[in-house]
Amino acid sequence: MRRGEKPIHLVVTEPVIVEALDLDAQGIARLAPNEEEAAQGQSGKVIFIQGALPTERVTYVITRDKARFSKAKVLDILKPAVFRAQPKCAAFGVCGGCSMQHLDIRAQVAMKQRVLEDDLKHIAKVAPEEILRPMGGPTWEYRHRARLSAVNRSIKKGTVLVGFHEGKSAYVADMTACEILPSKVSQLLPELRKLVMGLSIVDRMPQIEIAVGEPEDPQSSDPQKHQAVIALVFRTLLPLTPADEQLLRDFADLHQVWIWLQPKGVETVAPFYPLTGKLCYRLPEFEIEMPFKPADFTQVNHMMNRALVSKAIRLLEVKPSDRVLDLFCGIGNFTLPLARKAKSVLGIEGLESLTMRAKENAIHNGLAEKASFMRSDLFEVSAETIASWGQAQRWLMDPPREGAMEICLALAQLHQQNSPLLPTRIVYVSCNPKTLARDADILCHQASYVLKSAGIVNMFPHTSHVESIAVFELESRKQ
Repeated sequence: MRRGEKPIHLVVTEPVIVEALDLDAQGIARLAPNEEEAAQGQSGKVIFIQGALPTERVTYVITRDKARFSKAKVLDILKPAVFRAQPKCAAFGVCGGCSMQHLDIRAQVAMKQRVLEDDLKHIAKVAPEEILRPMGGPTWEYRHRARLSAVNRSIKKGTVLVGFHEGKSAYVADMTACEILPSKVSQLLPELRKLVMGLSIVDRMPQIEIAVGEPEDPQSSDPQKHQAVIALVFRTLLPLTPADEQLLRDFADLHQVWIWLQPKGVETVAPFYPLTGKLCYRLPEFEIEMPFKPADFTQVNHMMNRALVSKAIRLLEVKPSDRVLDLFCGIGNFTLPLARKAKSVLGIEGLESLTMRAKENAIHNGLAEKASFMRSDLFEVSAETIASWGQAQRWLMDPPREGAMEICLALAQLHQQNSPLLPTRIVYVSCNPKTLARDADILCHQASYVLKSAGIVNMFPHTSHVESIAVFELESRKQ
């Protein structure tokens, strides 16, 4: 609801049939047109109903009313859908995450696949020659990265809330567990409330970032080294007192966590207690260990990331003689596994901090001679920029939500110049189907690529996030 807009609570007992579902997991129903709408050939008002699913017959409560649409929440489900599921999380409907818990996981996957195909069809005007089988994995306790908000909602009542925001709200949900976090992390939520409440800067610690790494040494005889490494980054807007520091140390010892502090920007993130440790994830298929810092960008779902990396490299069809480019390479998530297969790989990243981390990871894995890295603004790319990267037969791209439009336009320019620099095969990993479709439009209609295959990767079960992977092949140079 927009600021200044008064809430309403209008109960509607006339049932409607829900026709579809949007990406916010709201059921979409349409009322019959009134006389004026019918006379003008218009359809009736659209109702977006939180908690309702397609095929269901429901009554609802209107919470926001506009001329052409209304927002509502479900009141009674008179005829439930066959694919309705029982939400597992007690905070469902309040917390803004995991909005699809009431939808069977198979239906979630089918819906995301449909979103990808529809965007490719309507935005790019293309259809993949092959629809890849959807990739799925753990549906609970999968999230190994999270940013929790901490808010002192009521100092008089002594209440501190630590958790995720309520749906489309600045308020923090009152939650004491989270089913998508690893169980040990979920169990920390009530303890974190107590910890923050005991600090002198209780109202000046707005967030706690969580990063979970794999066990330090799975082969060790020390049981503690068999446990996942949990790093907690506390955002501190005021200096800690000696008493605060002791509380943090005690908390770390009691719960076996690694505490970091962030007094200012992300560049100030540093370990507090203990001073040393090891945070990493592994890609066993490629014998890769990836150390990272809690503020580094890494995939939240370790198991799905392993499957995604494996799938992407198979789809790229890398030969031992190939030179490969990995664009938006981050800390080397795809670059280093590719270096196990190719003659050489150049990883390109926009952030200097991640570029340096990628170089360190290449050295850590003994791949410094095959994997090199450079920093470059990948949102300012021309044909000349690509020429400076040198020829590479295979490209992998894993851009942020904004996509890779400038790179695709530069490839279109190279195509017009009949340049030999065009890669013969591109694997595009996307976290936004609309920008993927936009870029596919450019690649297929301006740069002479064919969309060979595409499919979804259910990286974030129970959420509306659509991760996908697509393969493009240069039409004139099919292999």
